[in-house]
Amino acid sequence: MPSDPDDIPCWQRIDARLTTSGKLSPADPERLRALGVRHVINLALPDSPGALTDEAVLLAEAGIAYSHIPVPFDAPGDVHFTAFSEAMAAAGDAPVHVHCILNWRVSAFIYRWNRQARGMSRNEARALLRVQWDPAQSDHKDAPAWARFIGN
Repeated sequence: MPSDPDDIPCWQRIDARLTTSGKLSPADPERLRALGVRHVINLALPDSPGALTDEAVLLAEAGIAYSHIPVPFDAPGDVHFTAFSEAMAAAGDAPVHVHCILNWRVSAFIYRWNRQARGMSRNEARALLRVQWDPAQSDHKDAPAWARFIGN
């Protein structure tokens, strides 16, 4: 199996089954397939800067299932987290890759999922979150919405 790519923006391996990143390029679906990824969840808006055009088509051509859950950066909500949890459950034991544009949305979703669905300790989940972004430590104008989203 190939090693994790170091050129996909904001790449992070959470565990043997789960990887995350920022935006994908047209070559990345085949690269993800070669890594064993069988389901991709995209949390970016379709018109986000750098969003991959025809992502669903490219992933289907690579034989990878796809879930698109567009999450407005200024308004993440429980409806988005429910859809995310359902997509994770639908993937079963298959390797999953979750991405957005900068891995900020994703890091918050993974933090919440690690805490609520996996029962991970707050400290362990927070350490994974901080690799990409910590809304509690950010001065970004939308950070308070994300801090609320993750229960901070």
